[in-house]
Amino acid sequence: RKIDYKGTLFEEMDVDAILARRPQVALVDELAHTNIEGSKHHKRYEDVFELLDNKIDVVSTMNVQHLESVTPMVHNITGVLVRETVPDWVLKRVDEIVMVDVTPEALQTRMRRGDIYPMERVDRALGNFFRSSNLIALREVALRHVAQVVDRSLERYLETEGLSGRDLNVGERIGVGVSSNPA
Repeated sequence: RKIDYKGTLFEEMDVDAILARRPQVALVDELAHTNIEGSKHHKRYEDVFELLDNKIDVVSTMNVQHLESVTPMVHNITGVLVRETVPDWVLKRVDEIVMVDVTPEALQTRMRRGDIYPMERVDRALGNFFRSSNLIALREVALRHVAQVVDRSLERYLETEGLSGRDLNVGERIGVGVSSNPA
């Protein structure tokens, strides 16, 4: 749907048009997106909830830096304050999370080809947010988050199957040895 905002036309997802089509599945990019003023909902994840409430399955995308709880860490790592975020409670309503991961080098190559940003923005992006050190650190943040989600999923499964007391020994264990010797 085209929306005029301060003299510029923007294209936004048309939730009502999707609802009218009644698809079984909708592919929705950028879950953290803030919709243009005049849109049906303020945030894209609110659009997604309306689709879900109308029995339309949704497959969506989101980068780890847009998860609200990690934005302070992302700011510390990258120096960039991420403004478009998704509250953590939104991801708790998700049935499945799939991590799509590429190496920092592969992402930087895609950027240099112009696959992600217009060519005039690539050098600046590669010199700032998309530096290798930032991408490696963000990759670790994403892996840790997905590991936590998998842990919760395993716990729910064990409870559902009546196996909640079972220890599958997949978590971390820390042993500490303390000596009485003051030295």
